[in-house]
Amino acid sequence: MHKKKLGLIITSLFISASIFAGCSMANIYSSKKVSSTKEINPPPAEKVVEEKPKDPFENVKFVPYKDRVEHIFFHSAIVYPKKAFDGDYKTNDYDDWYVTVGEFKKILEALHSKNFILVDINSLYEEYTKDGKPLLKRAELMIPEGKRPIIISIDDVSYYKYMKGDGFLTKLILDDKGEVAGLLTDPEGKEITTKEGDVVTILDEFVKSHPDFSLKGAKGTIALTGYDGILGYRSNSNDANFEAESAAAAPVVAKLKATGWNFANHSYTHNPVPKMTQEKLVYDTEKWQKEVGSLVGPTKVYIYPFGSGLQPSDPKFQYLQSKGYKIFCHVGKESYEKIVKDTNAVVTDRRAIDGMGLRHKRKSTMDLYDAKDIIDLTVRPNRPVDF
Repeated sequence: MHKKKLGLIITSLFISASIFAGCSMANIYSSKKVSSTKEINPPPAEKVVEEKPKDPFENVKFVPYKDRVEHIFFHSAIVYPKKAFDGDYKTNDYDDWYVTVGEFKKILEALHSKNFILVDINSLYEEYTKDGKPLLKRAELMIPEGKRPIIISIDDVSYYKYMKGDGFLTKLILDDKGEVAGLLTDPEGKEITTKEGDVVTILDEFVKSHPDFSLKGAKGTIALTGYDGILGYRSNSNDANFEAESAAAAPVVAKLKATGWNFANHSYTHNPVPKMTQEKLVYDTEKWQKEVGSLVGPTKVYIYPFGSGLQPSDPKFQYLQSKGYKIFCHVGKESYEKIVKDTNAVVTDRRAIDGMGLRHKRKSTMDLYDAKDIIDLTVRPNRPVDF
């Protein structure tokens, strides 16, 4: 064969082989890419189903309870005793009317150990009609056998301006998880968020860890005034920022209601109701309903400031009834209730839990706790005790 022709044939064969090899490698590479794509997109993982919290009363017998229901109340708890008890003109008042965070925690432990269980004050009574007239009666209360029902209320949860710098929370807020927490300025001036700062948040956490301490998720009753706003927000109309403050308070109120708390009217001005004229009471009540009731919703609970209330025969009492209030709370030496005859109202007494009680009323609260085990005399002022 001619050398030139032979060279052309060899060159042609070489080119064809190269093209074939290239195509084969391309196919292999393409195949690897598809395989790799499948490997980095695995099938979706199965959804994790969250287990419901175990019912602490799943195998517990419920029995009707018809006896007296205990009702105790607190004011806001002191976080930093050194700031509250600093020797100024407010020191003795704080010592008389407040408990510290540490003391409140010990009280909860004592109540739990004595088999108390929280109930909603609104669940205790129901209306019925007789001869066309609305009346009130005790509702059937079914509780776990061996438990004792108790109501906890908290007065003046406003974190008033005069309390600033005295070792209390600044306000209640929602934390980054959407849960109710407290905003607090520590002794170094740093603003922190805490669940350890007051009765509300501490009780929330206690019920989480002791679900048998609450019946149907009940927490307590928050008694609000209005003259300096609510929950640490200056939602009172004489504050320049009251609209923004009211808007900021609203989601906190909603969360509290969704997690077992309810609200009561503690008057707008925190003046003794028996000393108010009819005209002043009307002003006070309308002001509360406009500025506070508009945020917390309607309530049938009226908690008298200073604990002294009205007689059912008083026209002012009847006025409050006409505004929807049915449960009227005084302060007494022991828990007490009396359904007012021929009407849809009940008069009750609460027991105050405070520094004065811890110092001087040990015997009267032994059914709840031993004050000697509760009071922290290492942080309180050096004043007399009765034990």
